[in-house]
Amino acid sequence: MNPQKNAMAAPIEEDVTEPQLNILLTTDEDDQRPVYLSGNFNNWHTQDPDFEMEKIGDGLYHYKFSPDFAYPDELLYKFTKGDWSEVEIDQYGNRTENRSCRQHNGVRKEHVDKWRKNWLPFKPNFLPVVKLISEAFEIPQLNKKRKIWALLPHDYESSGETYPVLYLQDAQNLFNEQAKYGNWEIDKKLAVMSEYKIGKIIIIAIEHAEQDRIKEYNVGKTVLGVGQGKKYIRFITDTLKPYIDKTFRTKPEREFTGIGGSSMGGLVSIYSGLMYPEVYGKLMIFSPSLWVVPKMGFSRADFSEPGITKIYLYAGGDESATMIRHVKKFKKNMLEQETLADKTKIKLSINMQGKHNETYWSDEFPKAIEWLFFNSKED
Repeated sequence: MNPQKNAMAAPIEEDVTEPQLNILLTTDEDDQRPVYLSGNFNNWHTQDPDFEMEKIGDGLYHYKFSPDFAYPDELLYKFTKGDWSEVEIDQYGNRTENRSCRQHNGVRKEHVDKWRKNWLPFKPNFLPVVKLISEAFEIPQLNKKRKIWALLPHDYESSGETYPVLYLQDAQNLFNEQAKYGNWEIDKKLAVMSEYKIGKIIIIAIEHAEQDRIKEYNVGKTVLGVGQGKKYIRFITDTLKPYIDKTFRTKPEREFTGIGGSSMGGLVSIYSGLMYPEVYGKLMIFSPSLWVVPKMGFSRADFSEPGITKIYLYAGGDESATMIRHVKKFKKNMLEQETLADKTKIKLSINMQGKHNETYWSDEFPKAIEWLFFNSKED
């Protein structure tokens, strides 16, 4: 033993102690997707660019907190590959508990065995309660009847909570395992989100009109002819929403009310927001058929509502030759309106490999839900 050597080691060790907290992550499964920290310090936002880890080797990631970071009493966090569909899991495929840390400096070593993929596995006990509201709900505006479903949070009967509501078009393709072209699997996606204590929302799924679907979702006079979209929108707004708010424990205010859909369902949802900005504060617009209305107008009168409107706009690069251009132009036109600039937030998500089908809309659904309803962090 050399006392002189030990005496010299102590101050050297003290000199190289990291003044900020550093997290060093190793993982047995690695790929090209980035890794993010998500925790109680950023409202559990899963794709926060401020908390993206640096990849420094195969299966090796590093993150250093900034010198001015405000540490909570207890730092709670998880690692994700981008959202809750890609969050860390244990070696057996089970959900992991939140990680906890109280240190403010030095190096903390962590390890992830596996990452969730394609939302699997999901736990059946977190599946939403699927309730058929009516086999033949009256649509007085169109003199028709329609099948409508409610997907309630898994603990709806025991919680006593109130919930935000999202009205979605094309119920046939949202959670039906026998759907001809596949389905969004929103029940499974909501189950995984609920397991992570996010995504507790009521979904109202409205079946489309089969052979009259295009006519019902077409608003005004377009390249597809004269549609019934305005009457359909009035049905959801003036008839269905009051019934839902009376029947279920909802948060009826506009900031907790959304509407959405894909393709023509996305188009009619855009118009719903334009016609009733005082009702819908969240729009989930996937692959909208904007080609139907090449010169969509934005009347100043449409945007008298002073509240913030959030729009999640998604498009796939492998859908059509014009899809990406259409959604970019739509976003640009919306934000160029002087009455909109300060009260509209649009998140444009583009998957260049995305096709015009349920598989890609399914992947986007939980990301849109999280950003629209459960992410208070600006991005």
